[in-house]
Amino acid sequence: MATEGVENQTSFNKYACSCALIASIISIIFGYDTGVMSGAMIFIKEDLKISDVQVEVLAGILNICALVGSLAAGRTSDYIGRRYTIVLASIIFLLGSVLMGYAPNYAILMTGRCTAGVGVGFALMIAPVYSAEISSPSTRGFLTSLPELCISFGILLGYTSNYFFGKLTLRLGWRMMLGVAAIPSLALAFGIQKMPESPRWLVLEGRLRDAMKVLLLVSNSKEEAESRFEDIKVAAGIDANCIEDVVKPPSIHHGQGVWKDLLLRPTRTVRWILIAAIGIHFFEHATGIEAVVLYGPRIFKKAGVTSKNKLLLATVGVGLTKTTFILIATFFLDRVGRRRLLLTSVGGMVVALTGLGFALTMVELHSEEQLFWALCLSIVFTYTYVAFFSIGLGPITWVYSSEIFPLKLRAQGASIGVAVNRLMNATVSMSFISIYKAITIGGAFFMFAGLAVVAWWFFFFLLPETKGKTLEEIETLFSRNKRPINEGLEIQPTSNNV
Repeated sequence: MATEGVENQTSFNKYACSCALIASIISIIFGYDTGVMSGAMIFIKEDLKISDVQVEVLAGILNICALVGSLAAGRTSDYIGRRYTIVLASIIFLLGSVLMGYAPNYAILMTGRCTAGVGVGFALMIAPVYSAEISSPSTRGFLTSLPELCISFGILLGYTSNYFFGKLTLRLGWRMMLGVAAIPSLALAFGIQKMPESPRWLVLEGRLRDAMKVLLLVSNSKEEAESRFEDIKVAAGIDANCIEDVVKPPSIHHGQGVWKDLLLRPTRTVRWILIAAIGIHFFEHATGIEAVVLYGPRIFKKAGVTSKNKLLLATVGVGLTKTTFILIATFFLDRVGRRRLLLTSVGGMVVALTGLGFALTMVELHSEEQLFWALCLSIVFTYTYVAFFSIGLGPITWVYSSEIFPLKLRAQGASIGVAVNRLMNATVSMSFISIYKAITIGGAFFMFAGLAVVAWWFFFFLLPETKGKTLEEIETLFSRNKRPINEGLEIQPTSNNV
């Protein structure tokens, strides 16, 4: 019987996977918007006659608005639940997509982009949290990485959309690129009706019977569901032996007192968790991924690709590489572990960014002649960088930050991480053109390589392994005095109190 219980807990639950996939549709929308804008900006600049500064603002304003949306999403999801927060995100994004598709001028386009940004902020925070809260420890890495996989798939769709809609008239083409993002929002509106609420949110609301019903659906056995149910009740401050169907909600619910516990008077454990979450979100974009994803056509143009069709095709390759390697990563997160993949990923990024900086510098130094070898190196190192990013740092950022916070702090703790993520995304998006004009495009990628070195050391010293731990167990990993700097990449449980 014991062996059977272990097997059940490590089995794959198809219902939980379906729920995570539906929740991740909102991430496809965000990915599509990011990818499609990289090519659409070429046509928008030509059609609306806007400057490079206006292009930078258009690219980055979505992330500034997403920062606001992500901060609001934490409190909202504590009030109305994870499920309906996803619905709200899709409605907001639907409105933004319609405005961008209509956009007769730059002002309306910016309004639509800002509206979509708020929806993006909600989506980026809620999809990984929902996926983490319905999954079992053995498959949490896979299910929680699905939103990042869907973002990459959305980016690939955006790049493909650029290529095909780019063949339409100048006035119609880019508007079609941006407007069709409304379609996945409608699909989500139907799919959400089949999704259950997060069992952990239901417990925080005191709805124990409803929570147990959901756990029986997303677990592989009644024993596993009961074990998870007891852990969640304890984490929520409810007696593990309580058998009532409905109880008075715990003293801290709907987000009351959370900001104080997170920012004003955090415990040593919560402070370490918050630093880890903010750090991994900061370095995800500080190491340059947005520069490649959003400004890929400009990078390839600097490298020597001149045809507009070839520029868009080369960018499609970036999206295909990103999606492929994130898909590979989803199958390794629960086998290899977060930490090994993360350190390998960032190490490879350092090498690729250095190589890309060198190749682009050679192109600029010999601008009077076309260096075919430097062009080839630029493309190879760009794809290599995207591959290493996608095998580790990309998906692990969202998996890790959504699983390390204690239950009562999870929604709003995750929202802080997403806010930092969007702030860094906006910073890179809105400054990359100015940076490479100031220090050369090769110099910009040398700068990103230096930041990747700092990121590797941060992850090595401050991020313990969370593979195979329940959400309720993970908090204890951050309660240890000893940081994970030794050869063993997994922190083992300890009986000593800290």
